[in-house]
Amino acid sequence: MSSGSVLPPMLVVEDDVALQRQLKWSLDRYEVLLASDAQDAERQFKKHAPAVVTMDLGLPPDQDGVTAGFGLLDRLLGLEPCAKIIVLTGQNDQVNALRAIRSGAYDFLAKPVDPDVLALTVDRAYRLFELQVENRRLQSQAAGPAVSGLLTRDPGMLSVCKTVERVARNEATVLLLGESGTGKELLAQGLHDASKRKGRFVAINCAAIPENLLESELFGFERGAFTGASKTTPGKIESANGGTLMLDEIGDLPMSLQAKLLRFLQERRIERLGGRQEIPVDVRVVGATHQDLKQLISQGLFREDLYYRLAEIVLELPALRARTGDAVLLANAFLRRYAGELRRPGLSFSDEALRALETYHWPGNVRELQNAVKRAALMSDGDRLGIADLNLPQAQAPQPGNDVDLRTVRERAEREAVLVALARADGNIVRAAEMLGVSRPTLYDLMARLQIK
Repeated sequence: MSSGSVLPPMLVVEDDVALQRQLKWSLDRYEVLLASDAQDAERQFKKHAPAVVTMDLGLPPDQDGVTAGFGLLDRLLGLEPCAKIIVLTGQNDQVNALRAIRSGAYDFLAKPVDPDVLALTVDRAYRLFELQVENRRLQSQAAGPAVSGLLTRDPGMLSVCKTVERVARNEATVLLLGESGTGKELLAQGLHDASKRKGRFVAINCAAIPENLLESELFGFERGAFTGASKTTPGKIESANGGTLMLDEIGDLPMSLQAKLLRFLQERRIERLGGRQEIPVDVRVVGATHQDLKQLISQGLFREDLYYRLAEIVLELPALRARTGDAVLLANAFLRRYAGELRRPGLSFSDEALRALETYHWPGNVRELQNAVKRAALMSDGDRLGIADLNLPQAQAPQPGNDVDLRTVRERAEREAVLVALARADGNIVRAAEMLGVSRPTLYDLMARLQIK
């Protein structure tokens, strides 16, 4: 524990008054709060925010059962997931002890509790609590708004997010490259949110609007400019004044409009259709496409000078199949969302479904994954979603790399194993450590060495 730091209190939940006194005496180096039942424990937890809790599962009014204890465990972890809860059980109650660990408890000790073992366990719990709180503080400082809507543990995607945060405060034009469904619009929105711009974020899909209408959509038009133009209407570029304009699928922009867009990027002025007045517009432009723009340039389908105007900062988003562990991480997040919307809190994936999510190649990327999870949540009969519910084609195993350097291969294997375990365990460190066959401290050491947040 940090030298000289003031420790948060700990809470002892025990209905036996004599055992309460014994535990408090054993833990006299800490500020110990006492509670005799679940209601009092929850009240004190909300008021004092203890870092560590010891609790008996047999609490009033269910001293001979575990219903009240497990209910309290879930509520306390819901209030503060970082809290370390140590469950005290009977000598022969290993089943409930393991169930408590699976539910998120930090550890369990059998009664009668050895004071030295208890003190050591509490001390380690405090150390871990401090590390997690500090890590959460550092993450909140390091992670800007650009990553707030994007869930990933993949190093490649995290690197893209960091670059977005770095360039957000300047005015550079950004070009986002990546397959459809990889999150280009989400990152563009994040770039806008992290910037100092007070205007709107406006997105337009250049491939979704007919060529004869796209110019008026982008640049606007004056009244009478064409049949049906009954009033002056600003375009998307004007609507984004003071903000950010995302030109999605910019590779589909017609050549005639490419010249007009280039002129706007150079002069930062537009003319509406049918208008003669130049209108200054202060807007940041973010281009996005799944196409190879350099190949389009060689084919004469995209202007090279426009490309270099757009490509001041180029970011390539990795496909979902290249983001280790992210498919399951995202699938669990989507399932929680749809389970809440459908009021089916018990929904979960079977082990076979998790393996299928990991090995499927996801040609439609995150969008395809989201649709698959939503369909499974809507159509499944039971709470346990299997492969049939996901309705995926035959999953493909990832191909091994060509590296022969043992350190590189070992680190890659360790990273992939840890990411996959964390994803399957939905972020639960205890369950992930069990899957990997290591202790919690070993897993934390691995995560620190491999720089996995």
